[in-house]
Amino acid sequence: MSDNFKYYSEMERYEIININDGEKYNYLSNNDIVVDENGYLKILILNQAKNKFTLWGSNDFIEIPWEFVKKIGTRTIIIDFEEQNMKRSKF
Repeated sequence: MSDNFKYYSEMERYEIININDGEKYNYLSNNDIVVDENGYLKILILNQAKNKFTLWGSNDFIEIPWEFVKKIGTRTIIIDFEEQNMKRSKF
């Protein structure tokens, strides 16, 4: 197998960091990825919940198009995205 492969089971422990403002978005396992019908990664969905337990109320999410993922390192996923361009959602 090639050295360029990364398994999701390993990546779920990677921390997501925005190099534009230094914001940390927890680990990939606490967020989500949208994959299209061809298997391409399209959107990174970041959970904006302030705590882990949201029994009452909705969660806030930020949708980051995959082209803003700049680097997947050994322990981090680096994104470069400006606050004013973020698409916010509630579920």
